[in-house]
Amino acid sequence: MTSQPGGVDSNSAETEKMDSQKNENLLNLALDTSSAERERSLELNVGYDIEENTWEVIVKYHGSLQELTGRGIVVEELIAGYAILTVPESAMDSLALTEQIEYVEKPKRLFFADILGNSAACFAPGSQLSQNFTGKGVLVAVIDSGISYWNEDFRHADGTTRIRFLWDQVLGQEFDESQINAALATGSRQAAQEIVPSIDTTGHGTAVAGIAAGNGGRAGIAYAGMARESDLLIVRLGSPRADSFPRTTELMRALTYAVNKSVELQMPLAVNLSFGNTYGAHNGTSLVERFLDNLSEIGRSVICVGSGNEGASGGHVGGSVNVTGRTDNELTNIVNQIDAAVDENITRVELVVGSYETGLNVQLWKEYVDRYLVILVSPSGESFQVDTDRPGKQIYRLQQTQILLYNGEPAPYMTSQEIYFDFLPGSGNRYLDQGVWTFQLRPLRTITGNYTFYLPSGTVRGANTRFVRPTPDVTLTIPSTAVKVVTVGAYDPVYESYADFSGRGYLYQEQVNSRTSDTYVKPDLAAPGVGVLAPNRDGGYSPVTGTSFATPFVTGAAAVLMQWGIVMGNDPYLYGEKVKAYLRKGAKGIRGEREYPNPRVGYGALCVENSLPG
Repeated sequence: MTSQPGGVDSNSAETEKMDSQKNENLLNLALDTSSAERERSLELNVGYDIEENTWEVIVKYHGSLQELTGRGIVVEELIAGYAILTVPESAMDSLALTEQIEYVEKPKRLFFADILGNSAACFAPGSQLSQNFTGKGVLVAVIDSGISYWNEDFRHADGTTRIRFLWDQVLGQEFDESQINAALATGSRQAAQEIVPSIDTTGHGTAVAGIAAGNGGRAGIAYAGMARESDLLIVRLGSPRADSFPRTTELMRALTYAVNKSVELQMPLAVNLSFGNTYGAHNGTSLVERFLDNLSEIGRSVICVGSGNEGASGGHVGGSVNVTGRTDNELTNIVNQIDAAVDENITRVELVVGSYETGLNVQLWKEYVDRYLVILVSPSGESFQVDTDRPGKQIYRLQQTQILLYNGEPAPYMTSQEIYFDFLPGSGNRYLDQGVWTFQLRPLRTITGNYTFYLPSGTVRGANTRFVRPTPDVTLTIPSTAVKVVTVGAYDPVYESYADFSGRGYLYQEQVNSRTSDTYVKPDLAAPGVGVLAPNRDGGYSPVTGTSFATPFVTGAAAVLMQWGIVMGNDPYLYGEKVKAYLRKGAKGIRGEREYPNPRVGYGALCVENSLPG
């Protein structure tokens, strides 16, 4: 490898040979990186337990995994051929060699999507429609930060709980309705906590549950949620460390639990997920996205997921470089372009790194058929270049910042290629070099030319760290990108306008024109997500904003539709994609949106009245 101004690790070529094509790129990079460097990274150490020296990983498999237990590997089987494994670090290299293992991924962190509703959703409190359809007989699962079970919004008229089960992953305990009722019967919150010690420390889950299924409590029906007589299933997501975020492994466990409970109780299920992350190709191909699609086919369920709040965060850039096409002498042309001092076809993407950033990562996704030179230029002008046809790990240093780079290859479930940049403070430094960093894309042989860049969620980076000219499209967070879930964006019900923070869908119009009526449209629809009044953990009501709080409107609406269809016997097959189809068909127009579907609000705004058949 040619030496660059910042310097390069000469041992990186040997490291490439250890990489497994059954592992996702991020996992390969993590395994090839020292524990000291991983500790300074935002993502590389997620899934690693430093005390036990083990990795938690997600696998897709076939057959039996029983033989793994003999290697000291703990196997937690989920459903549909997915499992979570706890693997000693010494056994990670051989894991992918196991014939039954098809693919391995690291967990990813999940971020809650925070930043007057029922009437806007054509489901006004007190109307005949809301009186006749209450979600009764349907199980609403809220997988979130927990719930304030003491809150009267989640009780029956006699004071007993509407919560059938509460699984607190933080405590590692499940509580059933009899235990919760015993806690409520004490008449004291303090005494109740001794029986059921589960709490909602942030209030996020309580607000979400209230919008989806609260009954208004003492405030009355005017403050009720969408499915006010539904039964509740609550999962408080756990996190491996006190100062950490929940991970995708906790989500997969929670979803498996919810579906199994709905089958056990023989009740239709509406699931609410109000969180996501930005790592991935955003095309439904990761194991978590595919898991949700497979899960959607088990039992009678609907999964509703918020599109996230990355629309205006400046964390994404997408576009196309110049298309060179294929030529008879393309190899000669490629060599000439690599040696060329100046190339007018260079595309520049500028990234501002703000002050006091302790770490950052950048994903570049492209079609594998396209070949670029990627040149990274630091604020002071130091640079290195990478040929996207050279796979594996490389290490560079520009100014006082160390860059771990992983040049990926296509995976068994995707055709795209990832180039991953992990920015770490150099030895002896606490922060990254601030200023404008520039990615230069020089096309060598390009057929499509399409590319997308992603930063971590706005939750974990400074407000000043963002792309200079961001692209708001394709800012949906994962797992809202799964094909079979109902993806929910947000709009402002007061001004009847799209909320600019709401994650958006498709970028390349030519790819969308032929598929705007099929399952790839995201989001599916929008719901009120600005200034929504919701229960708080102390028993009152507070305004909340974000797609986190738009999603439960749709979750509650799905429960209402399943009540009409399954519980009331009008349509025993009203679940899954059929519910999504009815919600899309009933959606109403939003001010300023002229064509539907579109990448901002999908087919329009939630309207329960129009979505109910007949």
